[in-house]
Amino acid sequence: MYNKILIAIDPEDDGEGKRALAEGVRLLNQGGELHLASVYSPGSAGFFPHVTEDTPADKENEVRETLNLLARKYLPLNQTATLHVVAGSAGDKLLALAGKTCVDLMILVSRGATGRWPLRRATVEYVSVNAPCAVLVMPAQEKEMEEPSQGR
Repeated sequence: MYNKILIAIDPEDDGEGKRALAEGVRLLNQGGELHLASVYSPGSAGFFPHVTEDTPADKENEVRETLNLLARKYLPLNQTATLHVVAGSAGDKLLALAGKTCVDLMILVSRGATGRWPLRRATVEYVSVNAPCAVLVMPAQEKEMEEPSQGR
């Protein structure tokens, strides 16, 4: 059991958030601290940096609201969590946040090299190797669902 847990959540994947939050709550000591983090790319418009759809503040607010909704939806009523929304490189920002909050465990969900974020596996590996705490990497839900169908 852990006293401080940091859960990295992709705000666009409700199922991932639900699974990671359930595991975090299960592993958290009574009275422990739960930290939820989403790292987003502030984005750029390529050759036209002055043309953006959203301002960085709008993007941060959007990600924070989605993370807040996930927490309200899936956390038990007696459990609170501190939300962290940061812009930048996911690996670097998660490591910095883990060090700053002095967590005992970080929980990540890995999609491997497939999915919407092909660099995800590299991020998970980078965090796992460099984290100042224990890291739990949960497999992607899609992989778990594909295995039974292959055996038929």
